[in-house]
Amino acid sequence: MAAPIASQVLGEVLPYLELNKDNIPEDEKKEVSSVSVPDIRYKTIKEAKKILKEAGLVIELQTEEYNEDENVIISQIPSPGIQVNTGNKVICEVN
Repeated sequence: MAAPIASQVLGEVLPYLELNKDNIPEDEKKEVSSVSVPDIRYKTIKEAKKILKEAGLVIELQTEEYNEDENVIISQIPSPGIQVNTGNKVICEVN
């Protein structure tokens, strides 16, 4: 009974998180690999950017005003440990 609802929810959420493989250009599909999202919570923005870059991911901050050395990541989507394609965004909320 829950399968149709779960399918609908995932169909709407995954493209929002840019986890849809159809968004990858044809010439880049062969180069894409999967990576486990690192835990960047409670790290400064500067530290989080470095960690994500090393993992092949991109940070997206939910604020426009911040100090890279002082503000700290308090939450992230996707959660740590989730497998995603390299190049995907990790959406972060800062304090």
